[in-house]
Amino acid sequence: MAEFEAAACSIASHRAKEQQQSSGAEVRSFGKVATSENKGEITTNGAFVRQKNRFCTPFGDREGELPVEAGRYRLIWTPLCPWATRQMIVLRLLGIGEDVISVGTVAPVRTESGWEFSLDPEGKDPVLGIRYLPEIYAATDPDYGGRATVPTIVDVKEQRVVNNDYHRLSNYWETVWKPFWKPGAPELYPLDLRTGIDALNEILFHEINNGVYKAGFATSQEEYEKNYRLVFARLDWLEERLADRRFLFGDRLTDSDVRLYVTLARFDTAYYFGFRLNERRIMDYPNLWNYAKDLYSIPAFAQSTDFDAIKRGYLLGAAENPDGILPDGPDESVWLEPNDRSERFGPLRIGPALDMQHLREVETWQS
Repeated sequence: MAEFEAAACSIASHRAKEQQQSSGAEVRSFGKVATSENKGEITTNGAFVRQKNRFCTPFGDREGELPVEAGRYRLIWTPLCPWATRQMIVLRLLGIGEDVISVGTVAPVRTESGWEFSLDPEGKDPVLGIRYLPEIYAATDPDYGGRATVPTIVDVKEQRVVNNDYHRLSNYWETVWKPFWKPGAPELYPLDLRTGIDALNEILFHEINNGVYKAGFATSQEEYEKNYRLVFARLDWLEERLADRRFLFGDRLTDSDVRLYVTLARFDTAYYFGFRLNERRIMDYPNLWNYAKDLYSIPAFAQSTDFDAIKRGYLLGAAENPDGILPDGPDESVWLEPNDRSERFGPLRIGPALDMQHLREVETWQS
């Protein structure tokens, strides 16, 4: 009961802060850090061009790389963000726990002062002691003028941002952090498939993961329509690809599946109407929809998917929703409905030693 009351108080506090924000609460700035895509990411022809990542030092054991060291780093995420959510899915699939990489969570509704730790007691991250994520970006590099983004990796020992490269971050968990995997963890980035995974990930980024944003953030009809067509043409292609294979690379769950899933999980809830991508829902694609439900049946995916946070983050405070009306739907229970993937492709396997463990986790989670 005490845990329930604490959670309720935390949610109530966060919603009160959302209301303060919408009614003109104080806006703070931190150095040169931007807090909106409108500052530098919208071109004169109305196209959205996502900023490049500033902190891209890789993890490894070579000179100049970030040392792979348990307890040294903190991952900042929000379940709103697809780039951040895929880090949590991969960490959970691999069994890399918070004793190795600690986790801090910012609220799903980004404020005008940037991502805020309003879900934490006293509104501050308990490890970093900051209220807004831009604080540590400004402290790390006073000349940094981009947005403070999630996911962010902070070196707790040195109190500075060391990596926000969402393109490659999951690949580090899948390779050089292997000493901290749990026994039997799946090879999500296997060497024999790496060239194909990298090539497909490029397509997924430009035409699906970031494609929805290029349509949704476009400020001209031409840019919106171009990217609208790009997204649905690629979804049609993926629907066909998944007709004869369980995952994107046959019967092996890979990094590419994680990257596709995070967009599929947000599509019907937010992108379909929030980003005006309304030609079809993911539910209208038989293969993509059953594939998405199959992945959601894996606890690492479901536990990292928060549909309420997704709705709040994309819809509250949006220019198209000035009154902050939060839709009641869609019905989340449809994600728990049976899918046809086991019937077509056999029992779900996600790693050589995880099958029985996975089944027990699914039974526990669904009950």
